[in-house]
Amino acid sequence: MKMSCSCSLFALHCLVLLQFCTHRAMGWGPTDPTDGFVSLPLNSSSFLILKPYDLLVSDRYSFIDGVHRLWVFATDKPHALTSITAPRTEIRVPGNYSSGVWQFEGYGFVPNGTSGVCIMQIHGASTHATTAMVRVYNGSLTYYQSPVLVPYIYDRWFRLNVIHDVGRKKVSIFIDGVLKLTVDDHGAASHNFHCGVYAQNDRSYYMESRWKDIRVLKKM
Repeated sequence: MKMSCSCSLFALHCLVLLQFCTHRAMGWGPTDPTDGFVSLPLNSSSFLILKPYDLLVSDRYSFIDGVHRLWVFATDKPHALTSITAPRTEIRVPGNYSSGVWQFEGYGFVPNGTSGVCIMQIHGASTHATTAMVRVYNGSLTYYQSPVLVPYIYDRWFRLNVIHDVGRKKVSIFIDGVLKLTVDDHGAASHNFHCGVYAQNDRSYYMESRWKDIRVLKKM
């Protein structure tokens, strides 16, 4: 009796495993967004910190215990004396690209009260200044101003993966490993990844985001 029961459980286990593998192979089941990508060498010391031009980096940025903390005030100056853009404190991740399939991965945290701000962008496009923007409005994580990607994101760490397939002209956004959106990009250009805080419309007075485990990946 015990032998028969063990054989039945083993057969059931094999069937479940076979179905799981089949679903993964046919694209039916969940997959990690980094599958098929190679992580490129990246050194935090080479990050370019964009901050109000009249302040020191340390006035708006810290890196402690592996966590990048970036903040900005609505009354701050732009990042360059000649710029007319809104205030920002952003990490510009090294490396520009204009072809291929590229991915940004990072774990983000947005404290309660931060609103009207871009926390991650793909800079560069032919019809816009940016290819994609992930923003926060009153606790909701959004693609530009809409649609909503996550209804409430405050005060917790979340995993963000943004894939840009330049050849297919598509951008895909994953939150915590779940695909939330795939959209057309905004045209060919030299692109790069930014994360941090970049004031947008209806901004709060104080804006902050934190990041850790930032990676850039490429499909080979």
